[in-house]
Amino acid sequence: MTGLNSRVDKLVNYFKSHNKIREQTPHSAKVHSVGWSCDGKYLASGSFDKCVSIFSLSGDRLKQEALFCGHGGSVDQLCWHASNPDLLSTASGDKTVRIWDTRTQKCTANIGTRGENINISWSPNGNTIAVGNKEDLVSFIDVRTMKICAEEQYGFEVNEISWYKDSETFYLTNGQGCVHILSYPDLKTLHVIKAHPNTCICIEFDPTGRYFATGSADALVSLWDADELCCLRTFSRLEWPVRTISFSYDGQLLAAASEDLVIDIGEVETGEKIADIPVEAATFTVAWHPKQYLLAYACDDKDTYDRKRDAGSLKVWGFSNDS
Repeated sequence: MTGLNSRVDKLVNYFKSHNKIREQTPHSAKVHSVGWSCDGKYLASGSFDKCVSIFSLSGDRLKQEALFCGHGGSVDQLCWHASNPDLLSTASGDKTVRIWDTRTQKCTANIGTRGENINISWSPNGNTIAVGNKEDLVSFIDVRTMKICAEEQYGFEVNEISWYKDSETFYLTNGQGCVHILSYPDLKTLHVIKAHPNTCICIEFDPTGRYFATGSADALVSLWDADELCCLRTFSRLEWPVRTISFSYDGQLLAAASEDLVIDIGEVETGEKIADIPVEAATFTVAWHPKQYLLAYACDDKDTYDRKRDAGSLKVWGFSNDS
């Protein structure tokens, strides 16, 4: 236990000297989704203003590189390719999924879907993009043909979708507090886990594939063994429905956010609190950098001078206080 305690102490101390925040305001409306490219070179944000902003990270500096416009509706979620750092997919309320290339700064594919899209997940092998819409229809896009190859309509509220590292197992969370695990491509139900007594909102796999975590309307985050499908522990420091979660690159830290005015960062093995980030409004998206302890996030912040207007900002926390 001493080793665990010293690791927790080390992490706590690290963030005492690495809690500086960099802020950017690339959008004219609320930021719905943030995410890092697989190499950590780029940070993308998708907004209600229908645009996607791309930033490069160099040292402790964020620089806006591009603004992708073209969607006719809100960009509700974005997802980078797992191994190609230049490709980004976006799900929009305009009933399309788009794929963007940061090298050419252009949209390389525009795939029509049957509803207003709210969530998206790219399979680890890069071959399939799953997208969910407001009517609880999940569509699977074959990236090689850019066509929808399968659709599944659910009779319950589908909240978030994700892939296991083998790209042959697909997970979704629902309004009944369950995690459904399906085989892909045949979409047969393998398991249904009753994870929470309330709506299960978000799901995230750790980078090693050993664990996944779920966030719920009961304000709990639960950590699961991905092989045994058993709950290992819960994180209970938040008081509002957990909207978004993210594992650090090494799987040691788990960030969780909600309408609480704080983002909670816990140590995965013990559940102990490592740090928290004070915020001024509800937080709906967080994402750890794939190679270092930097957390990108966006809150429902309002403009300093006009409280009716969204700030359209995103922040990155974890830079050295000396930088």
